[in-house]
Parts: sequence; structure tokens; C-alpha cells
Amino acid sequence: MAKKGKTVFVCNECGSESSKWVGQCPVCGAWNTMFEQKVPDFAEDDKRRRTSGGTAGDGRPAKAGKPERLVEVKSSETARIDTGIRELNRVLGGGLVPGSLCLISGEPGIGKSTIILQAAQHIAQSNGVVLYVSGEESEEQIRMRADRVCGDAGISNNLFILAETNIENVSAVCQNLNPVFLIVASIQTMYSADLESAPGSVSQVRACGNELMRIGKSYNIPVFIVAHVTKSGDLAGPRIVEHMVDCVLSFTGDRSHELRILRSQKNRFGTTSEIGAFEMAEEGLIEIENLSGILMEEMDKDSEGAVATAVYEGTRPLILEVQALTSACNIGFARRTALGIDNSRLSMLIAVLEKKMGLKLIDQDVYVNVVGGLRPEGTYTDLAVALAVYSSCTGKKFDSRTLVIGEIGLTGDLRAVQNCDKIVKEAQRLGFRRIVMPIKNAQHLREKERQSFSIEIVGLRNIAQARELFPKTYEI
Repeated sequence: MAKKGKTVFVCNECGSESSKWVGQCPVCGAWNTMFEQKVPDFAEDDKRRRTSGGTAGDGRPAKAGKPERLVEVKSSETARIDTGIRELNRVLGGGLVPGSLCLISGEPGIGKSTIILQAAQHIAQSNGVVLYVSGEESEEQIRMRADRVCGDAGISNNLFILAETNIENVSAVCQNLNPVFLIVASIQTMYSADLESAPGSVSQVRACGNELMRIGKSYNIPVFIVAHVTKSGDLAGPRIVEHMVDCVLSFTGDRSHELRILRSQKNRFGTTSEIGAFEMAEEGLIEIENLSGILMEEMDKDSEGAVATAVYEGTRPLILEVQALTSACNIGFARRTALGIDNSRLSMLIAVLEKKMGLKLIDQDVYVNVVGGLRPEGTYTDLAVALAVYSSCTGKKFDSRTLVIGEIGLTGDLRAVQNCDKIVKEAQRLGFRRIVMPIKNAQHLREKERQSFSIEIVGLRNIAQARELFPKTYEI
């Protein structure tokens, strides 16, 4: 237990503690991130509680919790709050849950403030008072954004703005204003006067997060917290905040493109596999319902190194285009560069291509890109990436109206993927003539739903059989 007046050194990156200062954090390896902080005297309180016969530090008897049978605990569905943004509701699991804490992160300029301001405007119009606490921007800056986002409808009278960084002042305003929705931008700018450390430090972020959780639970209102990210795209600050909140949202996208993807990394009230698609426009973020059609509309016909593929995100299939380029390596080792695909996964697929299909890629630079700046999760795109690399290396064109899905193992065999029937229906709707998949998925579809598909289904056992796809689509 800590002694009175003792100080420790805490890492601002990972939150690890050390009894003395070190230049490099022994846990996360970051340099010059250890800062001195005072530790509250918990030992004296514990000693007083034990010597007072089981009483708390102020003399009141300590109350022990009474265990209950889980089957006797009442279960109830809480009515969710509609944000007015269907894609945001989809990612949240149907809307905002009263009393919940939601953390949203993303790179600067990606659209975090825009989407929460749009949601705040709708909730203020339909539900009541909304408080927007800004520790980064002034009231005038937020008003300029609101004029652009709200448009002809005008700003709601129930939308309040507070430029404040003191968490105690925010708590006092919430007590007087009694909002139905609270937004804090951002957690790294907030501080508590009870602590001597600077805003954004581990202790300040932890204390402010606890206070916001108390506000949300006490007033039964949803709280939206904006968080910064590091250069690698991870959430900045201690990970205790991620454990504390109920939902963690990640807003991604290339700022040079208009497409934005909202993904849930943690959700206690819904699934983490849903994504929301938006387009950044002058008037704010516009929802994209037919994302597959937008991603595929610019795909050229029968191109070298371009293969159509699909993933299943949450409750909907998503059609993507994978592009690959191979070129002779002039100096040093061959490069392996991937955008939207994990680099280690690409290296594994290249090794399988060399071993099972006889490609010589040791002296070839390999570049792979998922069009649109997306980063699909899972292994649905393995076969498409392999065929795109094969197409670029051999100079053989691939049919643009053939869709390819499947996971590739180290043996070269194709492993089954989930939700193939829904992907087939989406491919059929978009006008694809053929879909290539693992043999187990193809057999399952032929047995159960053969009559419902007009698209040609081709099943492959291993990657070597994929060579047969190219002569059918391109005359050498």
C-alpha cells in the first residue's frame, strides 16, 4: 500500500507505474513518457477501517453487498434514443442507450465533431436539452460548423454549448441544466482541480472518465466522449478509459477521399461487426446506403491485377475491389506494401503463391490496395488478393463480373467463410455473372438454396485450381 506523501512515475502512453523515473517505459517501450504523480493515501483509510470494527473512514459502518440469484434479477429492455442518423444507429445497435458512455475516436479532420453535432441537433429537436462541452474549440467555431451542418432547419433552441475544461464545472452545469444528452470534446482536454497533474495525463483522464460515468449513471443520460488518437491510429491515453465506457467507436477514412467508415470496436449493447458508411460533403456527413455500388462503379472491365471480392460486415454484405501490382525489384530486398490488408497476411499469401502456384516473386515488388480506403476485417479477401497478385505477375486479365471470396490456408487449401448466401444475393443484385468460393460453401449452397440463385457458383478446393479461371476469361 502507498505511504503518505509518496509519488510514483506514470507512463502517459500505457498508464504503467514505476517507483523511479526511467527514460523508456518498461511496458510499452515509449521514450520520455514517465511523469511524476502523487498517490492518494489509501493505507491510512484501510488501517482506520480495520481498527474501527468494520467502519468506513468517516465512522459510518461499512455496508456489505448482498448476493442475489441471477435468475431472480429482473431483465428489461431499455428504450433507445434515436440519433437521427441511421448509419450511426446501426453501429450503436439501434440507438443510444440512456446512461451509457460512448467513446469516439479518429484522426484530426476525419469528421468526429461533425457527426456528433448532427446527432446532437436531431436529439435536441426531438428529445430535449443537449449539452455540448468543448475543451478544444470556442463557441464561435462550433456555431460556424452548426450553421453549415444544420442548414435550412436552423439550430435547435435546446442545443447548448459550453466551452469548459474543468470537470467539476461541467458536473455543476449538468446538475442545473439536466440535459438528455451530453457531449464532451475531448477527454484529453478535461481536468479535475483535485489533481495536480496536467490535462491529458493518466490520472486526469482516469478521474474525468469516472466523473463522466457518474454523471451518465446518475442522470440516466447517454454521454458521448471524443478521444484523440496516436500516430498509429490507436486511442491515446490509458486503456482504462476503454474498459470504463460501454461503447468504443472508431471513425476512419482517407482525408483525401470523401468516404468515411464508422466501426464499433466495443459495444456492450450490440454487435461489434457493424459498420456505418458516410460521405463527407460541404453540408456535413451524408449516409451511404448502397456502399457496394459506389465502390464498384469505377471498376474497369477485365483489368490486370483487379479482382472483385466481398466481406460480410454486421448485417450486410460489402462488395470491394482489390488491386495488385508487381514490378521488378531493382535494388535491395523486394518490397511488400499493402493498403487495407495486413502486411503479414500479404506475406503469407505471397509465400503460398510461390509454393503452390510456382510464381517467382522473390525479385518482385508487390503492392496491394483495397479501393476506397477500406480496411476489411476477416479472411474473406484472401483468395481475391492472391488472384490479383497472380494476374498482375502473369499479365492475365481477370473477369470484372466474377466475384471471388475465400480464406487460404498455409497448405493452399481454401477454407469456408460465413454468410455466403447473403454475399451471393448481393453479387447477383449488382449484376455479377459468377462467384468463386471454397468448395464447402458451394456444396452447401447447391444443397439448400440452389433454385434461388441465377448466378453461376464455382467451388474450388485449393489455390492451384484457380488457374482454370483465367483461360475462361482471357485469351492468351
